[in-house]
Amino acid sequence: MISVDDFLNASILIVDDQDANVQLLEQMLHGDGYRCITSTKDPHAVCALHRKNRYDLILLDLQMPGVDGFQVMEGLKANDADGYIPVIVITAQPGHKLRALQAGAKDFISKPFDLVEVKTRIRNMLEVRLLYKKLEDYNKLLEQTVQERTAELRESEARYRSLTELASDWYWEQDEDGNFIKVSGPVLEMLGIRVGDLSGDPGGIQATGWNEQERETLKMKIAARQPFLDFTFSRVNPDGSQQKFRVSGEPMFNQSCRFIGYRGIGVELTA
Repeated sequence: MISVDDFLNASILIVDDQDANVQLLEQMLHGDGYRCITSTKDPHAVCALHRKNRYDLILLDLQMPGVDGFQVMEGLKANDADGYIPVIVITAQPGHKLRALQAGAKDFISKPFDLVEVKTRIRNMLEVRLLYKKLEDYNKLLEQTVQERTAELRESEARYRSLTELASDWYWEQDEDGNFIKVSGPVLEMLGIRVGDLSGDPGGIQATGWNEQERETLKMKIAARQPFLDFTFSRVNPDGSQQKFRVSGEPMFNQSCRFIGYRGIGVELTA
């Protein structure tokens, strides 16, 4: 919501080449409690003033010598990064109202002034403008929060991986096709795998002697995309010695909930 102070502290620029109009608008605005009122009779100065002060509202007379209000609005559009022109035009020509709105003005005030109408249009315009700015500020804060949270998650993931490396013999990740994409530790050497995956896909050179029943059970878990904890499987080496391994893994999904692979840790149970 917009507070009373937000309204009264809004910055307003009056642009009119007639002293009487400027004085009338200034007196009316000050009388209603507005605190940040600026005025100029030079239409050439409007763009530079707005770049410097970023006014919440510009009251712009359309008929001025040298540069008219339509030309001023073109200059404002060319120099405003967000494309929003906070302009209420002032005109005595009914035919100019539609043209002004098409040129980017947000509202209009007719001459001669109806002070009740003028006050109402100014307040309505300021409400829209201030809500627009609050939304901009909120989006910037949200973007910053997302960036900070992303950095925290990356740091947390780095710590997690560091801890898993300390607590296990290897850390591994596989893609959706079962290929190793990240390996930390001597998993390939320990398992005797040159290319392939933990599910037993014969995609390359692998050591023989695995307990096929255990391997099939693990393969079924991975095919079903189930997590597994401390799963033990073994193999018998050509010299008759036996090796045992314990692995834990979980499926990974992207933001669209599409399966993208597995990650996990493992240890060799036999020296």
